[in-house]
Amino acid sequence: MDGRYSFEEFNQNLDDGYQIYFTYVRNRYLLFKTSENCYTQKLLSEHSKNPQPRHSMITFKRVKEMFPHMEEIEYKTGI
Repeated sequence: MDGRYSFEEFNQNLDDGYQIYFTYVRNRYLLFKTSENCYTQKLLSEHSKNPQPRHSMITFKRVKEMFPHMEEIEYKTGI
């Protein structure tokens, strides 16, 4: 293993019920799995030059597209 956090590990953490905190395009988010192929993304902080919806439902495909660009990934248990 090269010490990098893989998408497979990230996805397994979501499946196991972890809440994932991450920074994406200068904004901080909370992500957790709601149901099969459905994830809830909550905006925790916002950058005034990049307004985003405060709460959104996203698909597995979108999570996978965002993953390579996520920074400062943290996680914790429970919702």
